[in-house]
Formats: sequence, structure tokens, C-alpha cells
Amino acid sequence: MQHKKIAKYLLDIKESIFSIEDYISDDKDFNKYISNKILKRAVERELEIIGEAINRILKLDENIEIKNARRIVDLRNWVIHSYDSVDDYIIWGIVINHLPKLKEEILRILEIHK
Repeated sequence: MQHKKIAKYLLDIKESIFSIEDYISDDKDFNKYISNKILKRAVERELEIIGEAINRILKLDENIEIKNARRIVDLRNWVIHSYDSVDDYIIWGIVINHLPKLKEEILRILEIHK
């Protein structure tokens, strides 16, 4: 049963990553991002989902190999609980620099858990 739950959470993470990629599109324009409140909220929400899914995975299997899993959960907590101090530059840096790496990891893990 845990395997099915973990697979579901991994798929949720994958879907959220793909959604963020769709939201920011190919031009990856920071100015468009910071000037669009709906876009920022959508990206933040997807990051919350990713963090929550990883948190649930860690509760089921703390040995799963997701780099920076704890930091991703901490990001989720920061976005939710400190919503008024979320830094657009930090979020953008995560989306541009770290999300592609997480995507690779999740796709690899999904292949293993087929």
C-alpha cells in the first residue's frame, strides 16, 4: 500500500513541476513573473504541493533519495506560514535553478517505482 501512496505523491510532484513549467513558459521572464500576481500565486501553490507531497513521502520512506527533500519541505512551510515575507527573487531562483534538477530526480524515481 505504501508503494502506491508514494507513487501517487511522486506523480503529484511531477504534475506540479510540469504546471510550473507551463505557467512560466519558455521565455522565463522574471519581469512578467513579478508583475503577475496570479502567476506568482500559482507557482507558489505548486511549490506548496511539491513540499507537502515530499513531506508525506518522507513519512512513508525516510530513505527515499530526493536531494534536498528537507529543504523543499521547509520551502513549503515558509511559503504557507510566512506568506507575507515570500521573496520573489528566491522563488524565481528555485524555479529556474533547482526545479529542473528536481524534475530529473522525480522522473528517475518514477522509473524505478514502476
